[in-house]
Amino acid sequence: MTTHASADSSAHDIDSAYAWRRLWVALALGTIGSVGMWSFVVALPAVQADFGVARGAASLPFTLTMVGFGGGGILMGRLADKYGVVCPLLIGAVILVIGYVLSGFAANIWQFALTQGLIGLGTSGSFGPLMADISHWFEKRRGIAVSIASCGNYLSGAIWPPLIQYFISTQGWRVTQVGIGLICAVAMVPLILAMRRRAPSHPVMAAGTVSSGTRGTLGLSSNTLMTLLIIAGVACCVAMSMPQVHIVAYCGDLGYGPARGAEMLSAMLGFGLISRVACGFVADRIGGVATLLISSVLQGAALFLYLLFDGLASLYVISALFGLFQGGIVPMYAIIIREYFSPGEAGTRLGIVLMATLGGMALGGWMSGVIFDFTGSYMAAFLNGLAWNLVNVLIVSWLLLQRGQRSPAVAA
Repeated sequence: MTTHASADSSAHDIDSAYAWRRLWVALALGTIGSVGMWSFVVALPAVQADFGVARGAASLPFTLTMVGFGGGGILMGRLADKYGVVCPLLIGAVILVIGYVLSGFAANIWQFALTQGLIGLGTSGSFGPLMADISHWFEKRRGIAVSIASCGNYLSGAIWPPLIQYFISTQGWRVTQVGIGLICAVAMVPLILAMRRRAPSHPVMAAGTVSSGTRGTLGLSSNTLMTLLIIAGVACCVAMSMPQVHIVAYCGDLGYGPARGAEMLSAMLGFGLISRVACGFVADRIGGVATLLISSVLQGAALFLYLLFDGLASLYVISALFGLFQGGIVPMYAIIIREYFSPGEAGTRLGIVLMATLGGMALGGWMSGVIFDFTGSYMAAFLNGLAWNLVNVLIVSWLLLQRGQRSPAVAA
């Protein structure tokens, strides 16, 4: 039996070849497990037609997906901090499979929404915990490593939607849901077992020792900083959700068909991969707060373009730009957590902030559907997203001013 002490890796494993191999396994796990974030976006038109409900009601399952994902992020983060990353990965995978299989047999939109909540909870195990875990294995290249780990979420969105759309059109959405669950069951377990090695111990683990200096840099208490990050996370993701959740339905309303919308979503998330990796490089040089501000401003600029153009070619270009501009936003919260808080709190604090971002996605996805039902178009929904994006920009700008010209000390 391997003891707890011997199961831990040594500090020499930080930035090692094994750390990079572990990163690629984490990327693969995130790519498979994050299907729960995107499958309903593609299935929305088919589910709405099958159950015969309005767009607002049809958006409810996505809202519960985000609620499950956000709430699960805190639980999974605590499990990762206490027991290591394998525990939340295994629990999440089991819940994910159960949710998908049950969703294929839902009799009404409410049952389907509840199963989507399970899917969101299961998906949370292969997102935040993976970023938190990888942050322990890197020091010099922590920004790029965490960004690559987060890319599983977007790589999933680039790969899965076209495949899901194909099987929905040929086999129906119910068979497709069950099939996704079975694929996850087969593919995830071997990868999870490859993550059994525990993270290396850090030379400084006490929250007061690590974070007092960095909090002094901002001049904020830890609770104040967490509150601001939570509000910023909600605001940025309300804005982010408008194109991501409704682009397939939007293309259907414009007469282009859901298949074109699925392609745009795939392009959006594919270009988001470029953004996430690039933002990791940038964050290693200028810090997470400054990188978050740049991404937030660019996200607002891309969102504004949706108000000006609705041609097919234009929507492809704008969707690609939107993905390119906003892809680095969410992983920057993980970088900020590691810059300003103790490593021993990374999983839990990141889970809380991710819950806020997913709450923003849930709120924005539902709100956009309701605005569409009320106004008959998505223009007001785009304006609503821009307003929320401005809130995020103002908060992050203030944090950057608080930091001044000093770069935050990176917690070892």
